Amino acid sequence: MFKTIMVPIDLAHLDKLERTLAVASDLAKHFDATVHYVGVTGNTPGSVAHSPAEFTAKLEDLAATRAKADNADIRAKTVVSHDPAVELESSLGQAADELNSDLILMGSHVLGFAEQVFSSHAGYLASHATRSVFV
Repeated sequence: MFKTIMVPIDLAHLDKLERTLAVASDLAKHFDATVHYVGVTGNTPGSVAHSPAEFTAKLEDLAATRAKADNADIRAKTVVSHDPAVELESSLGQAADELNSDLILMGSHVLGFAEQVFSSHAGYLASHATRSVFV
C-alpha cells in the first residue's frame, strides 16, 4: 500500500517524536516501505546545528541509528531553506514531491493559543498535500 513514507523531523524536539518514529518504522516493516526522515534547516547557525552540513550529519545519524534499532529502511534528507519558519510547509511539500512519497506521517502536539488561531504545520500539509497524511 505504501512504498515511500516521509516523516518531517524537528531535531530540536526529538523527545516528542518517539511515537511517530515508532509508527513509521512499524509501517515500513509492514508494507516493506522506505522511510525518509526530512529535516528543514537554514543557512545560518541555529540551536540544533551551526551549519547545514552539521544538521545533515545529525539527521543522518538519527536515521542510521533508528534503521539499525528498528530493522527498517530509514534514510535522511535535508532541505536547506532561506527562511525555514516561513518556508517550512512549502519545503516539506517539495520534498514529498521529490521523494515521490505516498504517505506523510507527522506527530501531533498539544494545542496552544497560537495553534487555535493559526493553522499548524501538520494541518496545513494535510489540507494541501496531494498524498495521504497521517497525523
